[in-house]
Amino acid sequence: MREPEQPSGTVLAFDFGEKRIGVAVGDWQLRQAHPLTIIRGEGNSARFAAIAALIQEWRPSTLVVGRPLALDGTAHAMTARCQRFANQLRGRFALSVDHADERLSSIEAQERLRAAGHRSHGARKHLDAVAAQLILQDYFDDPASQRANGPVTLFSPADDRPTDARH
Repeated sequence: MREPEQPSGTVLAFDFGEKRIGVAVGDWQLRQAHPLTIIRGEGNSARFAAIAALIQEWRPSTLVVGRPLALDGTAHAMTARCQRFANQLRGRFALSVDHADERLSSIEAQERLRAAGHRSHGARKHLDAVAAQLILQDYFDDPASQRANGPVTLFSPADDRPTDARH
């Protein structure tokens, strides 16, 4: 029986928001996430142009999008928006796009920035990138993502319900 192939390459993670998108970068070999940047912009074309530039620069093998859920694990309006964003990434860039739970990532990012000595106003400009870092680190630490290209979760464009592509 052949050993499953270990994932490799760079991973970009996104903390999607309507006003800002936090971005983090990491590598499968090191499994260490780092905050990268924040994409600002009102229009999709500006946002996706910035993402295209990051993909061109970093050449990721996988993209990860934080999936916001209520504390009880149920989906809400922002969950659907993030799923659409993930589908757009997959369609535009033909890369594997996985999801990672992002519950409480922004609160933890605020706490980390505060502990590092950043004041409230100064921390805000780093918050989304640090939240993306936490999302990516959780993804690296999750045993389910250790398979080649991680778990592949697809969403039906018609209804945004998850479909497990492994079956």
